Amino acid sequence: MAKNFKGIAASNGVAIAKAYLLVDPDLSFTKTTITDVTAEQARVDDALKAASADVEIIKRKAEKNLGADEAQVFEAHLMVLSDPEMSGAFKQKIADDKVNAEEAVKEVTDMYISMFEAMTDNAYMQERAADIRDVTKRILSHLLQVTLPNPALIDEEVVLVSKDLTPSDTAQLDRQFVKGILTDLGGRTAHASIMARTLEIPAVVGSDVATQEVTDGVTVIVDGLTGDVIVDPDADTLATYQQKAADYSAQRAEWALLKDQQSVSADGKTFVVGANIGSPKDMAAVLENGSEGVGLYRTEFLYMESDHLPTEDEQFEAYKAVVEKMAGKPVTVRTMDIGGDKHLSYWKLPDEENPFLGYRAIRISLDQTEIFRTQLRALLRASAYGNLWIMFPMIATLAEFRAAKKLYLEERTKLENDGVAMGEVKLGIMIEIPAAAVLADKFAKELDFFSIGTNDLIGYTMAADRGNDKVAYLYQPYNPSILRLINNVIEAAHKEGKFVAMCGEMAGDPVAVPVLMGMGLDEFSMSAPSVLQTRSLMKKLNTADMKLLAEKALDAETNDEVIALVEAATK
Repeated sequence: MAKNFKGIAASNGVAIAKAYLLVDPDLSFTKTTITDVTAEQARVDDALKAASADVEIIKRKAEKNLGADEAQVFEAHLMVLSDPEMSGAFKQKIADDKVNAEEAVKEVTDMYISMFEAMTDNAYMQERAADIRDVTKRILSHLLQVTLPNPALIDEEVVLVSKDLTPSDTAQLDRQFVKGILTDLGGRTAHASIMARTLEIPAVVGSDVATQEVTDGVTVIVDGLTGDVIVDPDADTLATYQQKAADYSAQRAEWALLKDQQSVSADGKTFVVGANIGSPKDMAAVLENGSEGVGLYRTEFLYMESDHLPTEDEQFEAYKAVVEKMAGKPVTVRTMDIGGDKHLSYWKLPDEENPFLGYRAIRISLDQTEIFRTQLRALLRASAYGNLWIMFPMIATLAEFRAAKKLYLEERTKLENDGVAMGEVKLGIMIEIPAAAVLADKFAKELDFFSIGTNDLIGYTMAADRGNDKVAYLYQPYNPSILRLINNVIEAAHKEGKFVAMCGEMAGDPVAVPVLMGMGLDEFSMSAPSVLQTRSLMKKLNTADMKLLAEKALDAETNDEVIALVEAATK
C-alpha cells in the first residue's frame, strides 16, 4: 500500500526509481569457540578477496567521477586488504584462541587502530587508522553476509535513501544512476542539498522518517519541487508523477532557449546571473546553463577530496582550469572555508563546543599563514588566465580583511619579483556575519566587492543552526531583519561605487529574486541548474515595480507577509 510523507524540497525535479538504502547494516556478532580452524581461516580468505573486489570497483568509479588523485585513498584500502601480516594475524588469532573469524578480525584490527591512533605526532599513521576502520567494516560485512551499501557501487537507476549525506558521499554520486535523493535529516542549505542542486539530482531532505518508511528496492517518487514523497505508488499516482516529470523537462527545455541571452529585466536593466561550483568538474553544468560568471568557487572541496593539503601546483591547475573555461567572465574564488561541518581526515582541527562559531575559514587562514600563502600564490598565478576575483570568507572585522589583504599583497610582490605573470585581481569579502553587514559602509571603502552568503547570514542572524531540524522554522530568508541587512550592504557598496553579489541559495529563490532586483543587487549566483529559471523570471519583471515591492518588504513585519507581497506583485 502506498505511503505518503513530506520533507523539504531541496533540489528541483521529479525522480521515480527503486529505493537504495544507504544505511549502515548491523555488523554485530557473537564471539564463539570453533573446532574447525582451517574452515574458519578459509572464511577469512574469502572475505578478504570479496572485500578487495568491492574496493577495486569503488576505486574505478572514484577515478571516473573524482579523478585519479582522489581515488588514491582506495589504493590504501587495497594495500591493507592484501597485507600478509594482517591476514596472517587474523589466522593466527583463530588458531591460537579458537575464535570465530569475525572475532579474530575485530580483535586484530582494533589493536592496529588503537596503535595508529596513539601516534599523535604522525598524521600519516593516524590516517591509516581510518583506512583500517573502513576496511574492517567491509571484511565483517562479507563474513556476516550483509550488504554494505556504497554509492560508488550503484549500477542501476535508484533513489538514494539515507539518514544524511556527507559532502564526500554526495561527491561520489553518479548522475547516470542516482535519479533522486531522500534523507531523514538536513535542510535546503545543507551541503548535501547544495551538491544535489549542482548535480541536478531531485532531492527531498529533512523528512525525519525516510529510512523507517522506505524499504530497499521499493519504487519511490521524490518530488523535489514540493517536498512530497510517495512510497510504492499505485498506477494512477505513478502516471500522474510521470507526467509531472515530463512537464518539468519541457519547462527546462523552454528555459534552455535563454542560454545565450543576457539576464535582463522587462524594462531593460541588466544583471549578472552566475553559478556556484565546488570543483572544475562542475564547469560542464555552468557552461550548459549559460552562466555569466562563477559567483562562488568553493575551494574547500579541493582540500576535502584529497588525502593531503593540496600543493600550490595542484591548486593552480584547479583554479586555472575554471578561469580559462570562463573565457574572460568573472570567477570569484572563496579562499579555504574549512571548519564547522567541513572536516579533513589528514588535518585534525581542535574539538570545539560550537565549531560553527569557532576556529574556521579566514580565522584558520590568518593563523596558519603558510597554508594561506600557498593558496594565494596559486590563485595569483591562475589570474593570468582570465578574470579572477578573490573572496575571503567569515570576515567579522576590518582588521581581519586588512590582515588577509596584507598577506595577498606580500605574495603578489614576491611573484612580481620572480617575473611570474598575473592578471588584475579584485579583492572582496563574503558577508555572512551580521557584524560585517552592519559595518558594510566602512568595508566598502577598502575592498572591490561584497558577496552576500545568505546561507550562514540567515543562520547567524536568527541564531539558528541550519542543520538542526528543530529550529528549521527560523530559516526565514524573507524575514525583514534579513532583508534590511542585505539592503544595507547593497546601499553601502553602491555609495562607494562597488559591486555587490549574492552567492547564497537565496540568490536563486523565485520569491527572493524580485525583492533583490528591487534593491539593486548586481549579481545573483546560484546552483547552475537554477540560472536559466532565474533569467526567465527576470525577463518578466519591471525593476521600477520591484523597487516598490522591495520598499514594502523592508517595511514588513514577518517572513510570511513578505511572501504575500511578492505573490501579489508578480501575479
